[in-house]
Amino acid sequence: MTTKRHCLLTATAAALALGFAATAAQAADLFSIKSTTFADGKMMPKKVANSTANAPSNPNCVGENVSPEFSWSNVPEGTKSFVFLMSDPEGRGGAGVSHFVFYGIPATVTGFAEGETSKASDKFVGGKNIAGIGTYFGPCTPPGQVPHHYTFVLTATDFDPHELAPGLTRDEVLAKLAAPGQPPAHTKGVAGMVGLFVNPWHE
Repeated sequence: MTTKRHCLLTATAAALALGFAATAAQAADLFSIKSTTFADGKMMPKKVANSTANAPSNPNCVGENVSPEFSWSNVPEGTKSFVFLMSDPEGRGGAGVSHFVFYGIPATVTGFAEGETSKASDKFVGGKNIAGIGTYFGPCTPPGQVPHHYTFVLTATDFDPHELAPGLTRDEVLAKLAAPGQPPAHTKGVAGMVGLFVNPWHE
């Protein structure tokens, strides 16, 4: 190999390495959410499912209704509060199920401990989920189906933490973020993850 060709290959490799490093650094700086309870795209533990105490008439509620742990980082500039939603797009025969509607989460909050959103807290304003309550309402996945994809979406907004009234539904909150047919007017950034659940539960 000639010296000239060797230098050219070395320079190309160095440029690629710098490019990969820059891409990794940019990805590290993105608004993101994670959980110690489950990994993105993986099965959630049985304890996060709803309990028979909360839904005594539903035999598909096989857990303890322990809300997952979440933490987030690299909050976008200009964020005043967060909206946090959990839904099951495959629930109710594809009509979807809203499991929690939280908003008014101050920008200083960086996450929730496991079980924290299973009860009321001054760290969030509770909207109305499918059960009409403002706290975590875990999965009651029907048996004999492929795992449902429980979707968690955290939106950074410019809403004052006290701007939205308590008791809003998922659809009402989404309409506040972006009026029908209009671009989002209050969103500073979005992060999300998916947890799976199946009944009978298994790893």
